[in-house]
Amino acid sequence: MREDLARVAAVGDEATRRAAGLLAVALESAVARRLQEALAEAALELSGQLERGRVEVRIAGSEPELVYIDESAPESPEAANDGLSARITLRLPETLKSRLEAAAAANAVSVNTWLVQTLSRALTPSSASSSRHRLTGYGRS
Repeated sequence: MREDLARVAAVGDEATRRAAGLLAVALESAVARRLQEALAEAALELSGQLERGRVEVRIAGSEPELVYIDESAPESPEAANDGLSARITLRLPETLKSRLEAAAAANAVSVNTWLVQTLSRALTPSSASSSRHRLTGYGRS
């Protein structure tokens, strides 16, 4: 973008070239921010269409990339041995309870099962090397 503006401004005087340089700096950060916002929206949209897992936007150096995170948690031996015998009482706001019920229903499982699966995934250390998959291609709106 800077180079394009510099080429256009080269036909003008020194004040035009200075203005183009300042404009390029301002536009570069604004365009980068808008690109990140668009990628974040794309990641949310893609994540919503996946059966399991999610898509994240990661910045490697100055290059953004969409990364697929596989969230299918293999059953841990700890969970199999536990037999779901532990109990806790959890107090929640009614709105959060409704959201939990909706999330569980969307996955066709009980609230308890959804909570156990979600907590297991959140507390299981992930290996970045086995769960990173780069997505390429073009999006359409």
